[in-house]
Amino acid sequence: MKIVVCVKRVASLGDDFEFTEGGSDVDGDYVDWALNEWDSYALEEALRLRDAAGQGEVVVLTAGGKAVEEVLVRGLAMGADRAVRVWSDFGAVTDPLSVAAALAVALRAEQPDLVLCGALSSDSGYGAIAAALAGSLDLPCAAAVTRIEFDPAARAVIVHRELEGGVTDVVDVTIPAVVSLQTGINRPRYVTMRAIQQAQDAQISVVALDAMPEPASYVRRMFVPESRNAEMLDGDETAVARRIIEIVTGALA
Repeated sequence: MKIVVCVKRVASLGDDFEFTEGGSDVDGDYVDWALNEWDSYALEEALRLRDAAGQGEVVVLTAGGKAVEEVLVRGLAMGADRAVRVWSDFGAVTDPLSVAAALAVALRAEQPDLVLCGALSSDSGYGAIAAALAGSLDLPCAAAVTRIEFDPAARAVIVHRELEGGVTDVVDVTIPAVVSLQTGINRPRYVTMRAIQQAQDAQISVVALDAMPEPASYVRRMFVPESRNAEMLDGDETAVARRIIEIVTGALA
């Protein structure tokens, strides 16, 4: 069984930060980088599925420039067999649809039985990458999974999905498939400095894109919102929608 785990290098901010000139991003001097927490659970689950089967391969995959390889190194230190980075000379994209299109190039070449990813990323919190990947690859998708088991006889995974109101949905998903996992599904293993140092010597495969996907969205401007009193919106749906548009348009002006 081959499992590819899509991971992301996420940014975290302290109390003090500044925006870049033009206001489209945060100055990198004020940013700390780390492996997305949700993705660490996905990687741990992939390793457990491989070990339970007694065979197979776990591949960690990400997209970006050379700097993002630090999360691939951490994945290798946790126990992944290989690491792959997708990149392009044509720039970078950050919205989930464009990232999924870029990752799909490597996934088509890998032909995995299962694609795992975290349910969310701690920086943007879209929660859309699994569905976007499944759409790009034309594969079934299960999201917000809190438990997963592999049924080799049926070539399927049995997933428990977390729904609202404490309801659990149990579904058999035929593989290949894309599954996003919640935190708490397991306890990610501790990674020693020795393991990280050894992983730094591992070869990371690079998949170069001929062109970047067209961005589905882009950041126009970032700013710290002004502190002011809340406005309660009255009226029917149309009136409320019009007022929201006025507020958003005014903030972006």
